[in-house]
Amino acid sequence: MTTTELLRTSIKKQIDNADEKSLKIIQAVLSINEETDWWDELSPNAKASIEQGLKDAKEAKLTPHADVMKNYKKWL
Repeated sequence: MTTTELLRTSIKKQIDNADEKSLKIIQAVLSINEETDWWDELSPNAKASIEQGLKDAKEAKLTPHADVMKNYKKWL
């Protein structure tokens, strides 16, 4: 058996025993060469939230990080 064949056999066994999180990571790694855009994978709500954030940034409607940290300090 060649080195490539041994690697394939080993990886297939590991995939058969992998949990869902590991499978998603493997899928992401194997999808690197695919021509998919992460934006297309987002939900409509996530896209709207990002677009709103970009709009707020353009209009300078932002809260400084230091101010946010002051407000949430009790939970950190």
